[in-house]
Amino acid sequence: MTRPSSVDAYMASLPEQMRAALEDLRATVRAAAPDAIELIAYDMPAYKVNGRFLISFSAFRNHCSLFPASGAVMAVHGDALRPYLSGKATLRFDPAQPIPPSLVREIVRIRLAELGASPGR
Repeated sequence: MTRPSSVDAYMASLPEQMRAALEDLRATVRAAAPDAIELIAYDMPAYKVNGRFLISFSAFRNHCSLFPASGAVMAVHGDALRPYLSGKATLRFDPAQPIPPSLVREIVRIRLAELGASPGR
């Protein structure tokens, strides 16, 4: 895969099932943090608020991952996240069985609080 120049280019490069799962995830993150800046960081879609990392996600050969990079997220929702946990703070999921949008919204809410940012609009 070539280095994506934008999130739209990244999404367009994905196989249909991966793209559909990540487009849904993208929409959930954007709705939960409408003032976040969407960009490519480390060759994957990412979001920043006030210049600070909020969350990112990526597609891999056989799974997708969400990277909240936060111990606070695990402290609050550890039990709900355990089926997806891969490493300290990486959430891994099958694109056919994505992380529930309500849980993604909660992850974003916690991250925004950690960054001292409001959800926006």
